[in-house]
Amino acid sequence: MHATGLLLIVLGGVMEGAFALPMKFTPRWEWENIWAAGSLVALILVPWPLAMLTVPHLGCVYSSAPVPAILLAILFGAGWGCGGVFFGKGVASLGLSLGTSLIMGLIAIGGSLVPMLLQHKEQLLSKGGAELLAGIAVMIAGLMVCARAGSLKVGDAQVAKTSSSTSFGIGLFYCVASGLLSALVNFALIFGTPIAKVALARGLDPATANNSVWALVFTVAYLVNLGYCLFKGARRGTLKKFRSDSTLLYWALAGVMGLLWAGGIVVYGRGASLGGALGPIFGFPIMLIVSILTGNAAGAVTGEWREAPSVAKATMACGVIVMILAILTLGYASYAIG
Repeated sequence: MHATGLLLIVLGGVMEGAFALPMKFTPRWEWENIWAAGSLVALILVPWPLAMLTVPHLGCVYSSAPVPAILLAILFGAGWGCGGVFFGKGVASLGLSLGTSLIMGLIAIGGSLVPMLLQHKEQLLSKGGAELLAGIAVMIAGLMVCARAGSLKVGDAQVAKTSSSTSFGIGLFYCVASGLLSALVNFALIFGTPIAKVALARGLDPATANNSVWALVFTVAYLVNLGYCLFKGARRGTLKKFRSDSTLLYWALAGVMGLLWAGGIVVYGRGASLGGALGPIFGFPIMLIVSILTGNAAGAVTGEWREAPSVAKATMACGVIVMILAILTLGYASYAIG
């Protein structure tokens, strides 16, 4: 793979693994405040200027694209938006390290299995298909180990209590839902290909042409995130916190969060495109590994596991190692199939 492409993929993984970190430094805002503000930057203020600057006559591209492609991109974009909501709530519930590990692990399964089922279904029983299924099995084992680490971190005695058990269980549900729904962004890109083809016909390269799809998908995802945040904020009376004194720093942190979130996807996509046809196959697992490691490093630096028992820390480390092995297996299987 091209050295510049590899560096961009690693940088994209670092950005994706760290984008939720600003949430830890906005104590006077509730989850819905920081998530709504961060989503605005990530899903509107980054993709639209990028699309308008890189895709000439963007409006003509949409008007010339097949209606079914636009509708499917909107549908799957909405599903991905729901995954974004669950991502934020999962990380807020279980912490950056555990939440990122669980979600990125599930995304690895969806990112490997879904494209195969859509494009290489006949190879499911081949050697590459067997390796893919083996990687998924290892990934599930890693996810279970990480989930066990989370319960050990909380403490078996507390997990037995209704309130703590509900809190941990709900957080786990958020992460699983996010991991599964986030795979729909792949569907949005795959079924939105006819939109990008219109842009390609104007002489753009594939990575740039996809900006026309991302702008549409990101906007729909933003509306889902904004709708939920407004509903939750109105219900809890927290919308007024946007106007609180001394929150200028919070808006700046939300901007950083949004730039890391959207920028990580853009940077990864550019790096993968420099690797040619095999770029996404090699790049996707690398990006996920770096994201998991970054999320765990950020969680450790901010003290998420400082008070956790040693057995919980060791279990989490084992879970991360197992998931990295699983991602490498999935990447190798994708290469063999591709």
